[in-house]
Amino acid sequence: MKLQLDRPEGLNTFTAYGDDYVSVNGVRYRCNLLVLPEHLMPDWSSATSATFSLADGAILAGLDAEIVLLGTGKQLRFPPPDLLQPLIAQRKGLEVMDVQAACRTYNILLGEGRKVAAALFLV
Repeated sequence: MKLQLDRPEGLNTFTAYGDDYVSVNGVRYRCNLLVLPEHLMPDWSSATSATFSLADGAILAGLDAEIVLLGTGKQLRFPPPDLLQPLIAQRKGLEVMDVQAACRTYNILLGEGRKVAAALFLV
């Protein structure tokens, strides 16, 4: 599905997604991807949504973001609560959703000027 919106100049936005990919600024990715307004991190983690670890939570807690959207693939999968302690300690908001919902929500929050990050598990 293509996403059409006014793209904030110079910021990363999701422009499309499908069953096994997302596109950011027109570039297609099929790997785990961490997206912030001004930074992209392909292969940010080698985990899957089922193997999310404390180290992955620590990476997310260190981001310059108010809210982190965790896209867990095609299905919604909540990580065990103890793995989210780094985010809680840093007072970061976390929303868990499927990848496609994370892409849409990221674009909306970005358009509102929020400090948002999308951490996507695509593999």
